[in-house]
Amino acid sequence: MSLQFLPAGTADALTLTGISKRSFETDVSVGGPSKGGPPGYMSVPFHTKMARMKHLYKLTDEGLIVGGAVLSLKDDALNIERIFVAPECFHKGYGLFMMKEIERLFPNVKKYMLDTPEWNIRTNSFYNKFGYKEVRREKGLVYYVKSTG
Repeated sequence: MSLQFLPAGTADALTLTGISKRSFETDVSVGGPSKGGPPGYMSVPFHTKMARMKHLYKLTDEGLIVGGAVLSLKDDALNIERIFVAPECFHKGYGLFMMKEIERLFPNVKKYMLDTPEWNIRTNSFYNKFGYKEVRREKGLVYYVKSTG
């Protein structure tokens, strides 16, 4: 496995949109009420905008895009807005690799933040195992923080 986690360009937006759509739509198998995802999850303009703003990242394996993330840095806090992996690549360590790379790429961050739906047993379990602590629940979402200092 030759994995790389890199900033994505606007040329990657179409591919990442397709992966995002397929990934988030599998959530019905882990408690999701219907097919869907976070705002913009299946929008090429959204992913293009995120790339232009330098918030979009791609995960490649042997040069092939297999996943992505939307990250927002403000001061010393990083909001992991979303991470996603192509469904055919689930359970192969890609999500774990991305989370480790996010922390490696942003070494000066004091606080990593993210949220995920309460019903999503897959993501809630994943973030707990990775050291994220639940800080609150609000409007069907679980908010997590991981502090570094």
